[in-house]
Amino acid sequence: MAKPLVAIVGRPNVGKSTFFNRIAGRRISIVEDTPGVTRDRVYSDVEWAGRRFTLIDTGGLDMRSEDVLLSQMRYQAQIAMDMADVICFFCDGRTGLTAEDAEVAAYLRKTRKPLLLVVNKVDHKGMADSLYEYYNLGIGDPIGISSTNMLGLGDLLSEIVKLLPPPQAEELEEEDHVIQLAVVGRPNVGKSSLCNRILAQERTMVSDIPGTTRDAIDTPFTDVDGTRVNIIDTAGMRKKKAIEDESLEKYSVLRSIAAIDRCDVALLLLDAQDGVTEQDTKIAGLILDAGKAVIVVVNKWDLVEKDTNTMADMRKTILNDLKFMSYTPVLFLSALTGQRVQAVLGKVKEVFENYRRRIPTGVLNEALADAQASLQPPVQSGRKLKIYYATQQAVCPPTFIFFVNDHELMHFAYERYLENHFRKSFQFTGTPLKFILRDKQKEDVRA
Repeated sequence: MAKPLVAIVGRPNVGKSTFFNRIAGRRISIVEDTPGVTRDRVYSDVEWAGRRFTLIDTGGLDMRSEDVLLSQMRYQAQIAMDMADVICFFCDGRTGLTAEDAEVAAYLRKTRKPLLLVVNKVDHKGMADSLYEYYNLGIGDPIGISSTNMLGLGDLLSEIVKLLPPPQAEELEEEDHVIQLAVVGRPNVGKSSLCNRILAQERTMVSDIPGTTRDAIDTPFTDVDGTRVNIIDTAGMRKKKAIEDESLEKYSVLRSIAAIDRCDVALLLLDAQDGVTEQDTKIAGLILDAGKAVIVVVNKWDLVEKDTNTMADMRKTILNDLKFMSYTPVLFLSALTGQRVQAVLGKVKEVFENYRRRIPTGVLNEALADAQASLQPPVQSGRKLKIYYATQQAVCPPTFIFFVNDHELMHFAYERYLENHFRKSFQFTGTPLKFILRDKQKEDVRA
C-alpha cells in the first residue's frame, strides 16, 4: 500500500531540509547555508495524528536559471510535485517575500494540487506581523514556523493531515498487523534477558547455563505507542556437530529456525566480548536466506572496556564481518543493566516499516532513471544492457522486477549499484531487497 506523498518545495536556502530532518527525526538531508546542497529527491516516512505519509525533500526551485545543475534540481522538484498529494511551499521569513517566491507560487497554482504556504524562520512571536505580505501570493493563509527552533511544526503537520486523501482500506488493514519479532543467537548471549527487559517482566527463565531456553516462547504485548508485537524468545543455536542427532537440543534449534521463518524482524544477538563468530555468521545467513528484516544487537556492552572510538570501531568490524547484510543497523546495549534497551522497539518499528515499504511505480522508475543517468548499464561483447522499466512485485521483503533486453548482460556489480542507489533514494535500512530480472516477453529468468 503506497502512502500519500507530501512534497516540500521552494527556492534555494529557505530551510526545506532543516524541516525535513526535524520531522524525519534524524539528519537525512544535508543542511548547509549554501544554496543547492540538496539536489535529489529524498524520502522519509512520517506519522502524525494516526496518519502515515511520505515526505519528499527537494532541491531549491530556480525558475529562470539555465545552469545545468539548477535545471536538473528544478526537474527533480517538478517530478516530486507531479507525484505529490499535498505540496508545502516554503518561503524565508527573514528575507521576506521575493520575486522568486512569486514565480514559484505562479507555477504552483497551475498544478491544482492541495497547497500549504509555509513561512519558515519565523523564530519568535515578534515576527508574526511579517506574514501578512505573503497573502499577496494568492495561495492561502501563510503558516509561520521555525524549523531550527521547532516552533509551529505540529500545527503544520496537522494541516498536512487535513489535506491528505482519505485512507484506503489497505492502509487501515496495515495498522492491524502484529509485528513478529524473533530474538535469535548463540547460547548464552542474553536472549532471554533481553526479552525480559523489553517486556519489563521475568517472562522467560534466565541462567548462565547455555541451553536454559529449550523452546521458542511467544509473548504478545502492546507497547506505549499502541504497536502490537509478538516477541519470540528462542533457544541458542550451536554448531551442528556439537548437537547429538536425537537430542532435545536438536529439536530446540529446529524450532529456532522455524521462528526465523515466521518472523518479520529478527534480532541477531552478539556477545560484545566475542564479536562476530563463525556461528553468528551462519545464523545471519539463515536470516538472509529467509528474506527477513534484521537488527544486529551487541549485548553485554557493559563488560567492554571502552574509549571514545570503541563503539564506532566495533560497528565497523561487525559490518565488515557481515558484509552480506551491511544494510543492518547495529545496536549496543546491556540486557543486564537495561542500558539502551529502550532503543530496541523504536528501531524494530522503523525496520519493519522499511520491510513492508511499497514504492509507487512512477517514483521507482524515476529513481531507476536517475541511477542509469549517473552510471550507464554495462556493455558486454558489444551489447549493452537495456533496462526498460521496473515494478515492485511484493513487500516483506521489497521485491522488484526489472524488465530488460537480456538478463545475461546484467553484471553483479551493476546490480549491486542499483541496490545501493535504491537504498540511498528510499528508506530500506534493515531489510533485504530482492531483484528479479525478466527478459521482455519471457518468463522470470533470474532472481
